[in-house]
Amino acid sequence: MSRLEFLSKQRGLKSHISPNGTACYLTSDMFYVEVQLEKDGKVIDVKLAHPGEAPVVCDDLVQLLRMKNYDAFGKILEGLLNLYQIPGNSDMKAKVYLALQSLEKDLYSMSLLYRTQDVNRVTEVLHGKAGHLVQRTGGSQVCGTKVFVTVGSSNTTHKLPISPLIVDSQAGDGNPAFLPLTDELSMDLSACFFLMFHQPFPMSSSSIQEIQKLTGISIDGLKLASLHALIVQFTFNDEYKEDLAMNNSCFFVSLPDCLKHSYFINKGTEKSGITGALVSKIPFTHPKCVPAIIEILRHQVAYNTLIGSCLSENTINEDCSELLYFEVSPQKGTSFSISFQHPMGESLACVVVDVLSSRQIRCSLHTNPQDVTLNCCNDFISRVMER
Repeated sequence: MSRLEFLSKQRGLKSHISPNGTACYLTSDMFYVEVQLEKDGKVIDVKLAHPGEAPVVCDDLVQLLRMKNYDAFGKILEGLLNLYQIPGNSDMKAKVYLALQSLEKDLYSMSLLYRTQDVNRVTEVLHGKAGHLVQRTGGSQVCGTKVFVTVGSSNTTHKLPISPLIVDSQAGDGNPAFLPLTDELSMDLSACFFLMFHQPFPMSSSSIQEIQKLTGISIDGLKLASLHALIVQFTFNDEYKEDLAMNNSCFFVSLPDCLKHSYFINKGTEKSGITGALVSKIPFTHPKCVPAIIEILRHQVAYNTLIGSCLSENTINEDCSELLYFEVSPQKGTSFSISFQHPMGESLACVVVDVLSSRQIRCSLHTNPQDVTLNCCNDFISRVMER
């Protein structure tokens, strides 16, 4: 109880304990968290309630408190508070939250449009209109790349929906059909919807421009740099020194039943290399933007994952004679090349990898005509890479 009271005070929340001493309420103007405990202190349940909604049991929060992970619990409280960092009084915040509720209903409807009895989580992630959707219950332990749907303040006024816009029928392209943002279905608010990343995510300049054209809203605070350098920085996160990750370009990867690979990540020059930026959140105002944004993000994740697979914290060169050397260089768009010594010739060989989408990769092998022909067709390389 003391730790909960301390956390609430630290985060600017109010707290009070029930008369029988078995429940603690952490409250704000816009939500409250109820923690139910037994007499011996064991956590029974944790419930979260937002405006106009019934309290929802949060299994993730229950587990955090049972493990006494108060830091993670406090961060979730902070995230809930950030959900309401909107200028204005409680009435204005309630209107903004109403817009968020309508968006969430549309996203849930989108997920149901695709879902059938035999669809599993992986299929939803790869093909679902809204990916794999998890309800906002304070915490969500989902593996893989994810974005959080939220709403935040904006320097400009945007027209946001206050009622669900999705209709039962689907458009001719297989996507859900939406109603336009009319005055009856929307409200002018100093706020905007956001798809927010857990940590700043590397995106190519072309992907960023594509999303901005789609939403009609600029993504602020971007600092352009080499995309490959940003992927290296992102892959190692806090477990790797940022300056080392940005400056080091050679990585040693051990594979089963294979010689060690040494990958040199060519980050390119400002003129020839692919530029990008670390993106923290993507603003939008209409739910119809979400499926297209997700498809762009899937495409970017596929590219980033392939480059990231060449990285390792192992930078110790034990025996140069036992290494196979590869250079990974950026090409146009979402393409990159892998150069290596021809195994039976004197020249370099090269595989150009074109990431066409998150589900389709095209590879082409290029060798010196004077060298021995490699018994490896483009179709085979593409199928291996896709798998």
